[in-house]
Order: sequence, then structure tokens, then C-alpha cells
Amino acid sequence: MHFADGQIPVAYRRYLGRKRLAIAMGLVALAGLLVAAVGSGAVDLAAGDVVRSLLRRETPAQVEAIVWNIRLPQALTAIVAGAGLALSGAVMQAVLRNPLGSPFTLGVAQAAAFGAALAVMVLGGGAATSSGPAGTVMPGALTASAFTWSAISSLVIVLLARVRGTTPEVMVLAGVALGALFTAGTMFLQYFADDTQLAAMVFWTFGDTARASWGEVGLLAGATAAVWIVFQAGSWDYNAIDAGDETARSLGVAVGRVRWLGMLLAALLTAVIIAHLGVIGFVGLVAPHMARRIVGADHRFLLPATLVLGAILLLAADTVARLLLAPRVLPVSVLTAFLGAPAFLALILRRRRP
Repeated sequence: MHFADGQIPVAYRRYLGRKRLAIAMGLVALAGLLVAAVGSGAVDLAAGDVVRSLLRRETPAQVEAIVWNIRLPQALTAIVAGAGLALSGAVMQAVLRNPLGSPFTLGVAQAAAFGAALAVMVLGGGAATSSGPAGTVMPGALTASAFTWSAISSLVIVLLARVRGTTPEVMVLAGVALGALFTAGTMFLQYFADDTQLAAMVFWTFGDTARASWGEVGLLAGATAAVWIVFQAGSWDYNAIDAGDETARSLGVAVGRVRWLGMLLAALLTAVIIAHLGVIGFVGLVAPHMARRIVGADHRFLLPATLVLGAILLLAADTVARLLLAPRVLPVSVLTAFLGAPAFLALILRRRRP
């Protein structure tokens, strides 16, 4: 039922206002965390200097170099990648009606990593750079290969979701099996790779935001924004599917098309992120559940809240990873795995309770 602005009940306006306020507070927290992340490192910068530099006010040349050439690209990459992975996880959970769904648990991330490794093996070798081994394969070829294999993984999951009586637990187990299969395939490629190819493959398996340049930040941000717009436009469809396929169809929702489109776009976004940064797990699983506790299950608000929380989680993890073993820099994927595995187990145990 639709109301004119003056006819919307006061209680409902307050209900919407609380959700919007929660998202706005998340954005404020993200902005504060960004300033703290940019200011933290081997050379600590005062928050005032960081803010002035971000606003392009006059600051010392050393501060400008640290902020704009080193820390800000990495921090923005963490924000965009965290938002994209979290968004993919939220939509996978919605279209599959599976609270344990995410690019990592359903094997999509491992399939994308296999595709990237296959591109390195078949289309080119690796070359050493100042930041580590990087494939000589064009990023577009890496992304295309990663997307193809992640789409295959998504296809298998969607087909399983169409099987009558398939439970969320069965789909997660299928995802674990697919993840193990693609991980084995990556190991197989590594066994036959030469030294430079092996170095490039191993480099891609470590999820690390430090390898992204300004150009890659723009690419990841554009991909995330475009996919989010499509997902946000379909938020009512996800709400309907959440009530059951038959209910959604009775409301005029093309369930099959929504499910295929959601999984394929989520796979594409995951593939783009992994092709440039490597595998980063569990953000796509944990962030949607945290957002759901804050703003509820209405996808009109759940999707933007998940976007913000995913960005906060990965930026915080990336900052801690940089500082934890300083001067050594720990890849953020290691820290997210350490923190995400207990959260994943907690979700499984909570679902088993009567």
C-alpha cells in the first residue's frame, strides 16, 4: 500500500527514521575510522593533519606523500572491497534464503581464485615488482577468467537451490565441497607452474589491499556502485523471496530471474575484487548478519547497512593487520580468517539450537 507523504503513519515514519539514523551513524563511524587508519602506521600522523590533507588544505610534503601515495589508496581499497564482498554475501543469502551463504562459504571465492590462477598459468607468467610478484596477464583477462569460474560455481549452487527439499545446511556443505575442489585445482596448477608463475599464483591467494593502485580503487568502486544500484532496485523482490518462492511468485516476482541475476552479479563483483586483491574471506558472511541485527531484514535498509558495515569491518581488520606485527605487514586475509572462522562456527551452532 502506498501513501502520500502526509498520509504516512507517524509510527512508520519513526520506524524508517531509526533505520536511516543507524545507517548515517555507520557512515560517520566509517569516516572516523578512515581518518584513524590513514593516521596510523610506522609514522603516526595527527588526526588534524590527516583531515587537512584529505580536504586538500596546506600540509607538510611528508604528510601529503604518506597520505595520498601510501595509506589512503590502501584504506579506500579496504572500504570498497569490504563493501562489495558484504553486499555479495547479503544478496546470496537473500536469493538462496540461506543465512550461511557468502562468496567464501559457497565456494565462489575459491572458484574465482582458481580462475585467476588459471589465467596466470595459461595466458602468461609472473614478474617481480616492488610490491611483490604480479602476473603479466592483463587484469581484464584475470577478471574474465575469475568471473567465468565463479559463475560456474554459482550455477551449481543455484541448481541445488532449485532441488526440492534442499536445506541451507546442504547448500553450505555443497559450497564447502566446491571450495575444496577449486582449491585442489589451484594446487594442481601450482604444482606444474614454473617459479615465476608459482610466485604470481601464491601472490593472488593472499588477500591484501596494499597491492591496489588509484586506478584499481576506481575500478573496484565503480563495480561495487553499479552492482549495488541494481541490487537496491531489487530490494522489494528480495523481501518477497524472503517470504518464500510461492509467495514471491504470487506477488508477481520472477523468482528464477531474480535469483540468477543476483547470483551472477554477486559472482562478478566477487571475481573483480579477488582478481585484483586475492581471496578475502568471511566479510561477506559476517557483515550481513551484523547489519540484520541493527536494521532488520528489510532489504531496502539491509543492503546499504551491510555495505557500510562491510567497509567498516575490512578497514578495521586491514588497519589492525598493518599494525599488529609492525614493521611486518600481515595480509588482511589472514586476520579475517582468524576472526571469521569463530563467527562462522557460532552461526552454525546458533542455527542448530531448537
